Amino acid sequence: MGVRLEALRWGTRCTPRPVGRTSSGGERLADREDDIVTAPPFTATVAGSPRIGPKRELKRATEGYWAGRTSRAELEAVGATLRRDMWSGLAGAGLDSVPVNTFSYYDQMLDAAFLLGALPQRVTNIGDELDRYFALARGNDDVAPLEMTKWFDTNYHYLVPEIEPATRFALNPRKVLSELGEALRQGIPARPVVIGPITFLLLSKGVEGAGPPIGRLDELVPVYSELLGLLADAGAQWVQLDEPALVTDICPDAPALAGRVYDALGSLSTRPAIHVATYFGDPGPSLAALARTPVEAIGVDLVAGADAAVASIVEVPELAGKILVAGVVDGRNVWRTDLAAALDTLVPLLNSAATVAVSTSCSTMHVPYSLEPETGLDEKLRSWLAFGQEKVTEVVTLARALRDGRDAVAGQIAASDAAAASRREDPRLHNDRVRARIADILDSGVHRGEPARRRAAQDARLHLPPLPTTTIGSYPQTPAIRKARAAFRSGEITEDEYVGRMKQEIADVIELQEQLGLDVLVHGEPERNDMVQYFAEQLAGFAATRNGWVQSYGSRCVRPPILYGDVSRTHPMTVEWITYAQSLTDKPVKGMLTGPVTILAWSFVRDDQPLAETANQVALAIRDEILDLEAAGISIIQVDEPALRELLPLRRAAQGEYLRWAIGAFRLATSAVADSTQIHTHLCYSEFGEVIGAIADLDADVTSIEAARSHMEVLGDLNSVGFANSVGPGVYDIHSPRVPGTGEMAESLRAALKALPAQRLWVNPDCGLKTRSVDEVTASLRNMVAAAHEVRAAAARSPR
Repeated sequence: MGVRLEALRWGTRCTPRPVGRTSSGGERLADREDDIVTAPPFTATVAGSPRIGPKRELKRATEGYWAGRTSRAELEAVGATLRRDMWSGLAGAGLDSVPVNTFSYYDQMLDAAFLLGALPQRVTNIGDELDRYFALARGNDDVAPLEMTKWFDTNYHYLVPEIEPATRFALNPRKVLSELGEALRQGIPARPVVIGPITFLLLSKGVEGAGPPIGRLDELVPVYSELLGLLADAGAQWVQLDEPALVTDICPDAPALAGRVYDALGSLSTRPAIHVATYFGDPGPSLAALARTPVEAIGVDLVAGADAAVASIVEVPELAGKILVAGVVDGRNVWRTDLAAALDTLVPLLNSAATVAVSTSCSTMHVPYSLEPETGLDEKLRSWLAFGQEKVTEVVTLARALRDGRDAVAGQIAASDAAAASRREDPRLHNDRVRARIADILDSGVHRGEPARRRAAQDARLHLPPLPTTTIGSYPQTPAIRKARAAFRSGEITEDEYVGRMKQEIADVIELQEQLGLDVLVHGEPERNDMVQYFAEQLAGFAATRNGWVQSYGSRCVRPPILYGDVSRTHPMTVEWITYAQSLTDKPVKGMLTGPVTILAWSFVRDDQPLAETANQVALAIRDEILDLEAAGISIIQVDEPALRELLPLRRAAQGEYLRWAIGAFRLATSAVADSTQIHTHLCYSEFGEVIGAIADLDADVTSIEAARSHMEVLGDLNSVGFANSVGPGVYDIHSPRVPGTGEMAESLRAALKALPAQRLWVNPDCGLKTRSVDEVTASLRNMVAAAHEVRAAAARSPR
């Protein structure tokens, strides 16, 4: 039975105007008997699940499809198998509500854009839906992809939907209904998961003159209403609408939006029971706003911002009639749950809600599938860990304890206590020498000389032209490189043979850059498996996994190292490779290092001390490496911090303290060099506006930054904070297979010159070239160098 929803109308800001909520007959919907939704309560679940496959099966299938090696039928068969196995595993482990529609061929926000019909005009001529999907994800020769940025403060990248003035939302429910049907036929207690309307619009981008997308919310609510009706008709008893934006300060009026939207959706007469999931932090006032609506369940992250979240729950009496989905098992980190402490959190909440269901704090897509294959880890360390499969077991154990009492799980609690005690007492967690050195350096200060003086010293040493060309660091990881690394790891070749092969790769990359005419070269990083893992494997206090893959974006997977103890450098990590590369050319070769904040952000970091302390320990190790590179004659050293924005707290009140220690850690790492040594940094895939002042405070001599997909927008922001050092705004997007033309890149450079003088402007791609093919890289860089020469010549002819 349908219900007329009066349109919710917004102005250009987030603030909704008051609206009524009546049926077509005029009666208040909350008073109608047929407005009551009944669904079986659940007690144990997870917020979401990974989709890449325990052995990265989806990565291989999608990349095979893009390359023409895999048919569509084969790709779809891999997806169906991964979904079936995941659902059966979760149900078999004891979950009584299983999330579905969390599978994706690329990204859940892109899936939501297709679900809601929020697609840009440039793909309307692509008739095949899957081709249209991958065109927006990756781009092609004719279509630019969607912008990519980080999913809140995680290392997952999402695609940013574009809302044009011509966008007309229209439901396309094929995927979600298909996957719901698959799960129900399998006998799974399925709960479809969909990005909620507030989060979808707040994370989208208005283009071509469109206003803030949240202003279109009145058009989107009826589409969700239609979706809920179809899900109910298809047999869904529950639906999960993800609203992580409610734990942020993106929109100050989010609580009011949440109240009005979910009052409307909750009042539909034909719908599943609604679970609104918040995660990554405390929902604050939005929790009370949601609790006053007719939705049946609300999810709260009790790991991130736990104390504030628990206090919020206790203070909201309206939760007494709802299911509280309590996220007490950490879905983002790999440490074993302290079961006794989790129960101490959960038990008092039983008085605050009709039912307390145990859950992970967020989707387990952020952790590896299972600890079972990691037989090579130190056994003591292994006992401290829990990956995805183990976290599901913890959820079920805690749900059982709530149902049957602690004695029912006494053995599991004893094992948890023993692991926690073992970890607290391990001597690897405390290195007095490292801590004393950091204190001494901080006492003496971590500042460099004046930028103008440094620039003069570097110009005298480097003799670079205006608009110098370079790349970010990595070159394609070819099959030959991967094969050699695997052969060395398995013992098929000796270390000397491996080093010889990598040096040949370096020589080839140097020769290629010389031929292309680049001004500042890199060694290509063939010896590095990953820009964080490579360093973690050489630093004390880290451990690496063999199979701990997680999705970074699309088919890109990483194995985050585990940072478990105090960090120290035992030997130089990069000097031999960089000095070898420098010996092959007269042009400067950059030393390439990963910065302390990024190493933290892309690792599973220890949770037993403040992040600031851990960051300084990593910074000290990088500082020592920088000094060794400088002593070896390397004149340019790049310390990448692409994750600076990523770790920014989601609430503004905590952001200042984070930026203070993050900037401090970078400066600790980079402040000891001479004025004539040029320090570069690199940032990418972020909305930089919130950290633009921090980028300036890093005080790097040159900052290369993602700018192609965002059309050089960041340069105006840098100027607004008085940024006076040099910038290399990316002139082409390396995450697309398309090769941009010389004219296209020259146009980007001319746009950049409107914001910066040529003397402060560098020319480079958006990011490293590791994921691209050699042919794509060669063609793109050839065009980039030509564009730089064209614009450089024009700038030289123009009056200053």
